[in-house]
Amino acid sequence: MPNLMPALPPGYRAVAATAQDVGTIHALVSDCEREVYGRVRTDPGGVAAVFARPGLIPELDTLLVHDQAGRPAARAWVDRRSEVDVHPRHRGRGLGTMLLGWAEARARQAGSEQIVQTVPDDDKDAVALLRSRGYEPMVTEWLLEFAMPDEPAVPEPPAGVTVRPFRTGDEHAAYQLIQDAFDEWQQRRKSYPEWARHAVERPAFAPAMSALAFNGSQLVGAALSLDLPETGEGYVEEVAVHRDHRNQGIARLLLHHVFRAFHRQGRRTCTLATHSDTGALTLYLRVGMTVRHSSTVYRKELCTERS
Repeated sequence: MPNLMPALPPGYRAVAATAQDVGTIHALVSDCEREVYGRVRTDPGGVAAVFARPGLIPELDTLLVHDQAGRPAARAWVDRRSEVDVHPRHRGRGLGTMLLGWAEARARQAGSEQIVQTVPDDDKDAVALLRSRGYEPMVTEWLLEFAMPDEPAVPEPPAGVTVRPFRTGDEHAAYQLIQDAFDEWQQRRKSYPEWARHAVERPAFAPAMSALAFNGSQLVGAALSLDLPETGEGYVEEVAVHRDHRNQGIARLLLHHVFRAFHRQGRRTCTLATHSDTGALTLYLRVGMTVRHSSTVYRKELCTERS
């Protein structure tokens, strides 16, 4: 397999990232997020979950770039999706272009027919770079927020529905409910281990601030949360309601339980991300959430090499 290591500007060197680099990558991405968003969104658990993605080969699918002083300057990974981040101090030197080219070459080498990258709409330089290389918009993503100066009121549940916090032992039922609901729009169903690493096994998972809805003994809704102390906010990772129990106010009920739980832990804002394929934006706006910022998922079709 040919070596795809990109030719970097003088003074930079690239190596494959490893799971031991999670803290370094998290710090780099955090600095990038502060530059674009004014605050941090990521957490080490989310970075670590990337290294456990099925099919990801870290020695082939990841790069970590250091400057002459040994400080992290950029990073990239590619496996169906791609992410490229260049530290604010090192932008304007061609690193982003080189790493994006590497990601496309690696995706072709691995036999992928397309590559996907998410870019904040406010990052005009990154948007211009992707468009110049033939990327087209695919999906819009929104980060929404719910301000909580006062403790949120929780509405009365529909007849027969009860709500309680997540407990040990709820993992597989929650997985089944969420994947069944997400199958209506997601392109690939996650296995339980992959899902768990991003959700209930993530160090930031907050069971006491997660809510499950039951109709009798049947789980009919779930809102799973992360507590991210670095952001000072609550975060709702996933919301799902069983197909047969929608349009009864269960999602709104679960969200308000989560909001109240975070408020009682001293959080005054709770956030949640969604995208245009889910069709859920209107629901969250009706709950009282507002859009903080938006991103676009871009896609590029690749011509794979044929033997």
